[in-house]
Amino acid sequence: MLSQMLSAVLFGVEATLVRVEVHGSSGLPAVNTVGLPDNAVRESRERVRSAILNSGHCYPQQRITVNLAPADIRKVGSSLDLPMAVAIVALTEGVVARPIQNDSLILGELSLDGTVRPVPGVLAVALEAKSRGVARLLVPSGNVREARLVSGIEVVPVGSLDEAVRSLNGETTGAGEPGPEPRAAESLLAVLARAGDWGLDMSDVRGQALARRALEVAAAGGHNLLLMGPPGAGKTMLARRLPTILPPLTMDEAIDVTRVHSAAGRGVVDGLITSRPFRAPHHSCSNVALIGGGGAPSGPRPGEASMAHHGVLFLDEMPEFHRHVLEVLRQPLEDGFVTVARAARTVTFPAAFTLVGAMNPCPCGFLGDRSRECS
Repeated sequence: MLSQMLSAVLFGVEATLVRVEVHGSSGLPAVNTVGLPDNAVRESRERVRSAILNSGHCYPQQRITVNLAPADIRKVGSSLDLPMAVAIVALTEGVVARPIQNDSLILGELSLDGTVRPVPGVLAVALEAKSRGVARLLVPSGNVREARLVSGIEVVPVGSLDEAVRSLNGETTGAGEPGPEPRAAESLLAVLARAGDWGLDMSDVRGQALARRALEVAAAGGHNLLLMGPPGAGKTMLARRLPTILPPLTMDEAIDVTRVHSAAGRGVVDGLITSRPFRAPHHSCSNVALIGGGGAPSGPRPGEASMAHHGVLFLDEMPEFHRHVLEVLRQPLEDGFVTVARAARTVTFPAAFTLVGAMNPCPCGFLGDRSRECS
């Protein structure tokens, strides 16, 4: 017997559709997962087994083979737990209609008791599902606001494995949170227009007319900026107020920023990031932490440069950064994106940001200071 479900995995900030195929045959009870799964996907068989049993469904005493197609793409993360469990339930109980298997995309991480936990990158998955003509998207209840930012696709929140199975069968589920209603594009634009309550304001800065003028020119023209002065001159204070005078995010920019933060596994409040990001990495960060990348087990992840997409990247004490770390900023400053090449695949992260550096004028910091002598 064969059962299939549609799901997706992340690579960078892009989603790739994955078909979860489950086959049951006679033999000693065992579960074999093929299709380049990582450790999190291999370990899912224990979570899936406990979740099925604790949800009141039967777990087959068969030899089960789980194939993740396409087989030449590495599958990373725990978002395949729910589709694997639903496919096994469909295999043993035949409770999921076959047309639904091709029209619905499912993703979510399972707890041992069968509840569904949120997963990163749901916005990227929703965008890819819409472009591929998928009709319905079953997501964890904690991700529903994020998924509903994409119009033209039905989003169904599920709080447990049993809810997912009943939803695929067309049954009304009373358990779990139904999630918010979809919001119109006009209301989202209104939210963006009201965004920007940073708790900071340029009026907090007294004096520094030249530096304030430089910030205004940088904000208007999208220029990078270097602030140099003795300690206490207000360099960091000025830099933190630059996002407050930048134009509000457009709808497309807000979705781009939200997609990056979602893929990085950062919490997204109310489904949409409405303020321009401000990132200030420590001077001890590595080049991978700054521009993104990394390898197993999590795969390439966005770095600080991508997290600052459509916002501000602030490098305080800029001369303290290692030279090779600063050198990797050449491509994003010129092109607005970062390309990370790996043996199996190349991933591109968006990284269009305003760079602001701050530094002291000399090693002691007091060159040109009116009250303290440079040593």
